[in-house]
Amino acid sequence: MFKIKKTKFKDLLIISGKTHYDKRGFLREMLLEKIVKKKFKFHIVSLSKRGVLRGLHFQTKNPQGKYVSVLKGEILDVAVDIRKKSKTFGKKYSIILSSKNNKSVYIPPGFAHGFLCLGKENIVNYSCTDYRSIGYEHSLLYNDKKITIKWPLKKIIITDKDKNAKTFDELFN
Repeated sequence: MFKIKKTKFKDLLIISGKTHYDKRGFLREMLLEKIVKKKFKFHIVSLSKRGVLRGLHFQTKNPQGKYVSVLKGEILDVAVDIRKKSKTFGKKYSIILSSKNNKSVYIPPGFAHGFLCLGKENIVNYSCTDYRSIGYEHSLLYNDKKITIKWPLKKIIITDKDKNAKTFDELFN
């Protein structure tokens, strides 16, 4: 049985799944498309060590909704609303997702998304409502002073692309 929690961000949902344990291990229910009422076309799994920051990414052509779950480890998952007509435009949402808490997040199209890996080894599964639009992929600066995300680790590992991303004002003003 899935539990759904709405947030102050339109269509951004927190989904708590069910894990069934027995002597063999466990079986975890992660996603029912009918709950979020979306079809997912593209599925990604990433493996990252502690301190890896991926994001904040978005597409301007064919924006993607993302369903994010942690298969192993723990992450701070962050979404920034970049929908110009939204009441929460420019605001951030963050949540700890882990293999232990069995929570997932559905982030609708129109958000920049990223996560910081907090566990020793982190396996993250994300399903997207649309395919990658190469040439239309962008990054919002992870430490933009306007967004003020409180990343819980001081030492992070990040790509040059994300380190040199544009600020919110450069992208949206």
